[in-house]
Amino acid sequence: MERLKYQMKNIRRDKMCILTFLLPIVVGIAIHFLSDLSLQNIGGTSFAGLKGNLSEEIVLWLEQIGTYTEYETLDALEIAINEPSTQMIGVLENGHGLHTLLSGDELEVNKIIGNTLPSLYQNRENITGAKTTLIPLKTDNSGIKSLFIAITLVTAMFMGCTFNAMNMIGEKEDGISFINQILPMSVKTYIIQKTALGFIGGFLSTLITALICIRINPMQIIPFMIIMILSAYIAALIGLYIGRHSEGLMIGLVYIKMIMIVFLAPPILVYITVSPSSPVFYLSYILPSSATFYALMDILSGQSQDLWVAIIILLSHSVLWSIVYLLVERHHRL
Repeated sequence: MERLKYQMKNIRRDKMCILTFLLPIVVGIAIHFLSDLSLQNIGGTSFAGLKGNLSEEIVLWLEQIGTYTEYETLDALEIAINEPSTQMIGVLENGHGLHTLLSGDELEVNKIIGNTLPSLYQNRENITGAKTTLIPLKTDNSGIKSLFIAITLVTAMFMGCTFNAMNMIGEKEDGISFINQILPMSVKTYIIQKTALGFIGGFLSTLITALICIRINPMQIIPFMIIMILSAYIAALIGLYIGRHSEGLMIGLVYIKMIMIVFLAPPILVYITVSPSSPVFYLSYILPSSATFYALMDILSGQSQDLWVAIIILLSHSVLWSIVYLLVERHHRL
């Protein structure tokens, strides 16, 4: 216990460890305060017109299907349309109806909208008379928002590797690692003490972030807690591997960045691009972060049938890599 207090005191002087603990929490707060923002409307269609050119009826119709901005002069209108960041569709009215102005570098969907807008306006009465059905979303945490939350929570869970890696590298640079090698301490006790710091940091960071930005079904609380515990433990264990094989601070930082990229990028890409029934999807479970990420996405979408599968996979990773590290550490001490 005294040794753990000493390590906590040492960690407080490391700004990187403090930032890695607080960063997911800050992102979680941002997601919470932006919860009322409809992310589906961020890429909505934008229209631009010339002041006094369009009738009130046309302006009202454009505002119903997108956002409308009015400009004083034709030059200002053309500049706004040609600006790549705006993706605006220019709309002018002539004696034959509507005429659209496109810059030529729009997204394909905006090109199609711009080319079909005049005919859409001519047939607006038929479109208005058509029967429409709105299908409500099954959950508030849908689409890209769920993806942001899952990425943030996975990042928080795997922050423990930074805690442990930086702590062990600091001990090497201060010469404390030589003292650890001659202490009357078993390998098992050493691993538990070194893992505890990163585990506590990663678990608390994830828990605080989760309380801020998601609401979990009561039936999913226990599986979610188990997933957090196993993921935080694996992350802390990874930090021990990095700390063991890093000879200096810069090498350790490179290892940490590489591990975080490897652990975060593949699950996201596989989840977005690969079918759940594909062999590639099952092969991605070779990374423990894949099980964590897929389980979080299931929780956010209200599903729970595959959560225990993820728990079994994470438990297998925990046992396997604990045994490997135990053997490596024992061989090193011999």
